Amino acid sequence: MTAVQLNAMNTELWRSIAAIADSEPLMRRLARYAKKLVKEKEDSTLMTKEEYFAMLDEAEEQINRGEYSVLLPGEDLSTHLKRLGYDI
Repeated sequence: MTAVQLNAMNTELWRSIAAIADSEPLMRRLARYAKKLVKEKEDSTLMTKEEYFAMLDEAEEQINRGEYSVLLPGEDLSTHLKRLGYDI
């Protein structure tokens, strides 16, 4: 987004806030929604139901193709990843 577009969006947002500033119920709703957006931004691990099931389907396909590895008895994750060729 360009600086001009960002400035226009900020101006529009502040005008909209000013228009509802005298209404306590609307400001309360806006505050709750803003809090929800901040939480959504902070939690980047969220995924949709479709993304979750796609991830499970891909994992199942990899298992069916034999593309998986197993931790050996007594092996920790770091050792396992090194054994697989990952440089950690």
